[in-house]
Amino acid sequence: MRILITNDDGINAPGLHVLERIAADLAGPDGEVWTVAPAFEQSGVAHCISYAHPTMISELGPRRYAAEGSPADCILAGVHDVLKGQPIDLVLSGVNRGNNSAENALYSGTLGGALEGALQGLRAIALSQYLGPQNYHIDNPFEAAAEHGADTIRKILAFDAADQSGYRLFYNVNFPPVPASGVKGLQACPQGIRENTRFTVEPHLSPSNRRFLWAKGGDQRAPVAAGTDAAQNLDGWISVTPMRADLTCHASLAAMQDALK
Repeated sequence: MRILITNDDGINAPGLHVLERIAADLAGPDGEVWTVAPAFEQSGVAHCISYAHPTMISELGPRRYAAEGSPADCILAGVHDVLKGQPIDLVLSGVNRGNNSAENALYSGTLGGALEGALQGLRAIALSQYLGPQNYHIDNPFEAAAEHGADTIRKILAFDAADQSGYRLFYNVNFPPVPASGVKGLQACPQGIRENTRFTVEPHLSPSNRRFLWAKGGDQRAPVAAGTDAAQNLDGWISVTPMRADLTCHASLAAMQDALK
């Protein structure tokens, strides 16, 4: 198995090292793991690509590259430059430091990397580690992902159809904010929404009296609907949410067609 991996926390992020070990387990002794990750942190860039300027890419070691761009840029670089002409069996993005459940999924560069993999017609999975009081200060905050990651991916691949037409499925996986021993299991569930929290900005003045705005996330433990991804994570479950790039609200389409006649 040949696996291409990326992330949005940057080439030196500890979560990427966790993912490299997960990918090596999946690839096996005869497989290959190729890393193409952002040279610098790219959190919150979603599916951004560097369309208006070029992306510098550097080889750091065997099968390991850093690109000055987004996770989606890294997948484009991996597919069409680093591994050009070579078949890729799987794209993995992560393991993100922090959850990409609920509305966070829409902002996530981690998901952006997996989405680009799917748009390239490849099997693709995004992986994120929820952080909270039970795992934030343990020796390895990524322990749940490290222990359960490979098995979770194998189960997804056993379900996933290799050949799909149209917008290909990709998968959003979030590991709960508990040590590995506290993980209850795996649940397929829909994306939730933290109803009473929003991303905001917080202004600050620099020493030179210039005004800057910092993006600020909402309460990550805010209540969400039962059975959705964030609710399952907070209850100790690994969530798996199948996703597609098709943003059409099909449930509203027929009614809108009638209304616009």
